[in-house]
Amino acid sequence: MREGWWPDSERPGFPLVLGTDGSGTVAAVGSRVRRFTPGERVYAYSFANPKGGFYAEYVAADKAGRPPADLGLAEAGAVPTTGLTAIQGIDDVLHIKRGEAVVIHGAAGGVGGLALQFAKMRGARVLATASGRDGIAFVRRLGADAAADGRREDLAAAALAFAPGGVDAVLAFAGGKPLTRLLHGVRHGGRVAFPNGVEPAPRKRRGVSLKSYDATPGVREFQRLGRAIAAARLEVPIAASYPLAQAAKAHARLIKRHVLGKIVLRVRDR
Repeated sequence: MREGWWPDSERPGFPLVLGTDGSGTVAAVGSRVRRFTPGERVYAYSFANPKGGFYAEYVAADKAGRPPADLGLAEAGAVPTTGLTAIQGIDDVLHIKRGEAVVIHGAAGGVGGLALQFAKMRGARVLATASGRDGIAFVRRLGADAAADGRREDLAAAALAFAPGGVDAVLAFAGGKPLTRLLHGVRHGGRVAFPNGVEPAPRKRRGVSLKSYDATPGVREFQRLGRAIAAARLEVPIAASYPLAQAAKAHARLIKRHVLGKIVLRVRDR
């Protein structure tokens, strides 16, 4: 978004306050708000907020929920967008069932690490793809039954070794040739899903259902996310933390890629 990418043709003008999700305490509420009171902890998702995003001390948000009590504000601020994307991909798009063989492609990233844990919560057997020894160790620590290096291994072969008849489903958070190859390890009648924004998007393959989706925020969605976080005993991996004044350094770190988990900005240190 900093570089000008936007999901539709109506791009906002600069200057633009970035930040699609965050957490904090309620400072004030609108005249019609009944669900929240000042002083409560909340986490919020606000994609393309016309009043600006979460790189700020105060944010006007219209999509918020109460985070589980055992999540600190750093973890709560890191999870709204990624958590909703992960749980809706697992439950609403792929409808993962107990015992299914599932691949989380790009499982070391901010969304993938949560999707891996939600898939395990649903009773799936999970093959996680990552890159590098540290990425493989990371996804195994999060509970993957098996792991494959997407840069060095044949992912179709890895999928067929994991599930000889082909895997039941793939939830992809990275595109390109490794994902194209991975689709050859999906069984006939299998399902593949990916959030809009994964580029290049995978091509359709005969006998495999392919769906793209967007995370949907709302009251019920946040309630369901909170229940899933508690049920999965979710770990929200924080790769790095910077004060808000060093947001540029956070972006420089992000550009280097290979971020295991999420990078967060601290608005105020206490």
